[in-house]
Amino acid sequence: MKIVALKEEKEEKRAAIVPKFVQKFKSLGFDVEVEAGIGEGIDISDEEYIQAGAQIKKRKELLKDGDIIIKVNKPSLKDIELFKPKAIYISFLDPFFEKDLIDSFLQKDITALSMHLIVRTTLAQKMDALSSQANLAGYSAIIYGAKYLNKILPMMTTPAGTISPSKVFIIGAGVAGLQAIATARRLGANVEAFDTRAETEEQIKSLGAKFVKADIGKTESTKAGYAKELTKEQLNIQREAMKKAISTSDIVVTTAQVFGRKAPVIITEDMLKDIKTPTLIIDMAIITGGNVEGSEKDKIIKKGNVTILAPSNLTNEVALDASTLYSSNLFSLIEHFYDKETKKLKFDLNDEIIKTATLTHSKKLITPILTKGK
Repeated sequence: MKIVALKEEKEEKRAAIVPKFVQKFKSLGFDVEVEAGIGEGIDISDEEYIQAGAQIKKRKELLKDGDIIIKVNKPSLKDIELFKPKAIYISFLDPFFEKDLIDSFLQKDITALSMHLIVRTTLAQKMDALSSQANLAGYSAIIYGAKYLNKILPMMTTPAGTISPSKVFIIGAGVAGLQAIATARRLGANVEAFDTRAETEEQIKSLGAKFVKADIGKTESTKAGYAKELTKEQLNIQREAMKKAISTSDIVVTTAQVFGRKAPVIITEDMLKDIKTPTLIIDMAIITGGNVEGSEKDKIIKKGNVTILAPSNLTNEVALDASTLYSSNLFSLIEHFYDKETKKLKFDLNDEIIKTATLTHSKKLITPILTKGK
């Protein structure tokens, strides 16, 4: 069977496979083919892929022969037209915002799996690309912010005087938020954090940060561990609680996203009007609309004493490590439904991991997220 890896668009540095995992797939019995120039964004040459056992081909050749097609981001509709029927396609796919792709997968009889939908269980942990990439994005957010801050993060004592540590406020203590907290603490900043889920308080404190409390009433988490969307009243109470922390912070990082919906607006323009000292805000949710009112994708916005940054792909800042982790996630997923003895795929839709991640199979919608209520 052939696994083919496609090159990403110009703005994306990550690659779906690195040479180390070419070798791992080969050891399972797969033939591996990659698109020419796939490693340009991570400084890996075609020659290194060839040495690992991959064949280099042009995209059209890859698509017509690929049994399993892997990528980081969604394919184009033109690409799908060239897939061979019954091929398996795997990448990050959002079924709520990419319905045209799902229609194309159904028409072409493609089995499409979304890395967004890997369940958060112990068995699936090594396949969880959403977490592996969010982890790196949380780290990158702090490093990215430090580049734009006009002061240092740690306390520093010099013959000329002592510099106080910067204060960092993290909103949201999911995977990205927790890594942002840990990174800011490693760099010597004083850190505060807020999350709607009370159970995160212990995690936040264990990383050396202060937990900012707000009595917003009962909140819930999804089965996957994400915070559920708040009511308007809860959002207003939350904003008031955060306003003070924001006004005394040097860096604020927002990480709140609700899967399948527009990101909630957590910081409004009214909350920023009275800030008296320079504050840098990094909106990590811009790809789904943003947590900060007025933020714009990949632009620097100035509002009084506040500077708002909204980088759309923080994993690009550490693209080599991101590619390596993503390659590992893909390998673990494919290995999960591959029979080493027969060297054939065992695509069992009774398997929780497979069923949850599969958008389309045999011209039918599969994942419960899409079939619920049908």
